[in-house]
Amino acid sequence: MNETTQLPHFREVFHRRERRSVPLVRQFVRAALVDWACDARVDDVLLCVSELVTNALLHGVPPGRGFRLRLHLEPVDGILRIEVHDSGDGAVRLADSWAGRDEEGGRGLRLVAALADKWGVGEREPGKVVWCEFEVSAGAGCGLPTR
Repeated sequence: MNETTQLPHFREVFHRRERRSVPLVRQFVRAALVDWACDARVDDVLLCVSELVTNALLHGVPPGRGFRLRLHLEPVDGILRIEVHDSGDGAVRLADSWAGRDEEGGRGLRLVAALADKWGVGEREPGKVVWCEFEVSAGAGCGLPTR
């Protein structure tokens, strides 16, 4: 019996602590999704990427350092995972309530929690990994095999 093994798709990029990193990472993720024929939930994915990277830049990346973004699509399980690795010691927490209407910040992780299927924080030395996952089944347009 011949079986086809579906290998995961993986991309990784490193950026310095610069304001222009956010749009560059969004372009990087969009290009990977296009390469993988994954058009499922693109707007949600890009918004979550923006929020995770912005949080890393504001709270997790010390001056003179950078962050690493890892993008992983598991074809068999249909899971798209986004990880942002930073080297800072800032803690990650979901705000107790939505930010006030006139406040500029405070909504990022709430948006990630609302849009992604899962999200969380992991440890690394030094720093942390903030991640989120999206279920992107074959029927959702990710060029994945049907089961």
